Amino acid sequence: MKRIVLCSVLAVSLARGQGIQQLSLEDALRIGRENSKALRIAGLRVDAASAKSGEANTALLPSIKFEGSYKRQSDIGTSAVSVPFLPSPIVISPDITNAYYLRLGLQQPLFTGFKLISNARAAARLAEASEADRRESEADVTLSISTAYWMLYQAIETAKYVDENVDRLSSYVEDTQNLMKAGLVTRNDFLKIQVQLSNARLSQIDAANDVEVATMRLDNVMGQSVDSLIHPVSTPEVPESGGADSSRVMAEAPAALLLDRAMSNRPDLLAMNNRVEASRAGATAARGGWWPQIALTANYFYSRPNQRFLPLQDEFKGTWEVGIAMQLDVWNWGATLFQTEQSLSQVSQNEELLEQMRDNATLEVRKNQLDVRRAAKRIDVAREAIEQAEENSRSINEKYRNGLATSTDLLDASLAVLQAKTSYTGALVEHQIALARLDKSIGK
Repeated sequence: MKRIVLCSVLAVSLARGQGIQQLSLEDALRIGRENSKALRIAGLRVDAASAKSGEANTALLPSIKFEGSYKRQSDIGTSAVSVPFLPSPIVISPDITNAYYLRLGLQQPLFTGFKLISNARAAARLAEASEADRRESEADVTLSISTAYWMLYQAIETAKYVDENVDRLSSYVEDTQNLMKAGLVTRNDFLKIQVQLSNARLSQIDAANDVEVATMRLDNVMGQSVDSLIHPVSTPEVPESGGADSSRVMAEAPAALLLDRAMSNRPDLLAMNNRVEASRAGATAARGGWWPQIALTANYFYSRPNQRFLPLQDEFKGTWEVGIAMQLDVWNWGATLFQTEQSLSQVSQNEELLEQMRDNATLEVRKNQLDVRRAAKRIDVAREAIEQAEENSRSINEKYRNGLATSTDLLDASLAVLQAKTSYTGALVEHQIALARLDKSIGK
């Protein structure tokens, strides 16, 4: 049945020294996810956003800094005062040419006008948005691989039906030769069938080429060499009329239920919602510029000489201090106002984008649900068409052998069988892809 396709695939396989991968859809998805550069990039973005969130949270915690310095100073001589009746001058400040300075400081923000906590909240939301983006990338990869997988399945099945048609036409040629000898058909009938057989063999070549192209496309989306040979072992789900299979449940589910699921689970909507919340937190942080910034400070100094001890002494001495620091921008030419307006504008933009995405998601879910229903109906019709075409072909073939049907009737019946089978496979694949798209559109 798959003579041309399998022979060509085996020949290529032997030439390349490779085996044919027997892959289920689950295997293809696993390999594709492991090899996907887009998913690796998305994962790195998640790591970066998580690190950024951690950095923003550290601003809420006390910071401890240590600093030190050494200076070599010029010789200015000792400062002294001569007092009558004293044998030697009173030294006010000795000449200290080496200065050492060590400080250990602590600072804890007490009130920043909600700026720091808002920045931390915004960073956390952006990290969640990055994770949702990663999930969206995974959904895109899943849909791409699923589509390529089922397109390869369709190409192989079509090639099989084309091979069957060639076999069928070849048998018609033999029958026609016998009938021509018996004087029941003309040479024109024989030539007409031979021409159709030649055309079918050309279609056979095209079908084999389509299989190779579909294989390379699947290899590409799976992230492996396009020379890898694949044979799909999964088969499409066939929805049963009146059954409780998952596809029919999805197709017949209330639209409102699917829309609610989409609004709750779609990664792109979750990502955009997190960006809206992040921009709102950013607006709150921008408003924090109107408030005073207050912090607790503490320092320990260990210096030589220590300026707090007079007269200065060329030795290490330690001192400490604790206090409250306050800073307020009294006038900055409207910088805080402009920053606030920018952040509020970003909030409005993100809110409008979210509403637009929700509208698009609603349309996408409804369309995909209708596509699943249509494909399921096409399967039922195509299945009946196969039975009718095969019965008609059998009947016409019998009549032709008895001289009661023309060669045109015979060829039309054969073509009808080929079209019915390829339409059935196309409907199955269309239904499977429609299901995958519906799953993605509701965030399954």
